Amino acid sequence: MNEVDSLLNFILDHHPNISDINVSVGKPIQVEVDGELIPVNLPTPIRQLTPYQTEIFALQLLRKDRRATRLLLEEGSTDISYAVADRARFRVNIFSGRGAYAVVMRRLATHIPSVEELRLPPILDEMGMEKNGLVLVTGATGTGKSSTLAAVLRKVNETRSVHVVTLEDPIEFAHEHMQATFNQRELGLDFDTFDNGLRAALRQAPKVILVGEMRDRATVEIALHAAETGHLVMSTLHTIDAGQTINRIVGMFDHSEEQLIRLRLAAMLRWVVSQRLLPKVGGGRVAALEIMRQNLRVQESILHGEVEGKMFYEIIDAGVSLSMQTFDTSILNSYESGLISEETAIAYASQRSVVLRGIDRIKNARGEKTTDVEGLALDKDYEKRVTRNGR
Repeated sequence: MNEVDSLLNFILDHHPNISDINVSVGKPIQVEVDGELIPVNLPTPIRQLTPYQTEIFALQLLRKDRRATRLLLEEGSTDISYAVADRARFRVNIFSGRGAYAVVMRRLATHIPSVEELRLPPILDEMGMEKNGLVLVTGATGTGKSSTLAAVLRKVNETRSVHVVTLEDPIEFAHEHMQATFNQRELGLDFDTFDNGLRAALRQAPKVILVGEMRDRATVEIALHAAETGHLVMSTLHTIDAGQTINRIVGMFDHSEEQLIRLRLAAMLRWVVSQRLLPKVGGGRVAALEIMRQNLRVQESILHGEVEGKMFYEIIDAGVSLSMQTFDTSILNSYESGLISEETAIAYASQRSVVLRGIDRIKNARGEKTTDVEGLALDKDYEKRVTRNGR
């Protein structure tokens, strides 16, 4: 066992609920728990890591991986996976800054959760039942996009006898063969770029393809082609909501191609699910989801762009019968269930006025005060005048 494995085992023993490990110059080794970084109390304390210590740590993680080392030297950062025996797996990013190296390790789940276990809306199980088209899960880094897609693929695995090919960076959830047949491929080990891996996947007779991330125009174009030729393609984007997702994809193409890409996207986009993680009352985090699925109004707004009265927010808000929901609806549901505070609900709202009205409605139903303003002097003076005049 090398020094890094010993260190990681110590961290896992003393901090079993970590989501990330941060190794940065000038700080002790830190772990992230419920969104907060805390220092690790090692048997031999390290108050401030030196550039030499972080570099040695990084080199042991690289394990003489030539491709990853070349990327680190040429581009300043690299992604790898790392496992501690059968105990834990990590997605690792090593990067340089101010002449030194830093490492961030994201712990990967070993258990593949279901939609129910993640407390996500049950309608998400339907995403994996689509026969073709494009399904996108979006959000900032660390908002649980990979977990959501893993839960959807678990449902596919339990219910559909199909071939599934995944292209990941790195492989986060190891799917066993159940009803479906899974072939999981890792960037750098099994293919060199997402667009090349996706081209190859089209020759591997899959019904479902997972692309870890749509990073560029080439990947988007091949993903759309795969959807158009009868495949169900699932992927992620770093966008905050449905509207920004459409704009990001369209923006990857030249202006002369805009109408064609809008036409293809309107025909093939089945779902856009966007996620945010909110601080939970009592610790932990809870997911807020915006859910948009294909219908005629969505297709029209993709084709012609958003205009007054045809904004994606308005379409989603009016799509309750199709199980669509806005972020604000999701936030208000979490507030009503006591999962988040009023301050958190307001801070993470997409449209603050909508959430404020919703909070007042929930408080009224509970018999709580909706304002601290009472007993105004003007009201008291008016009551006195009415009394004197005998009215």
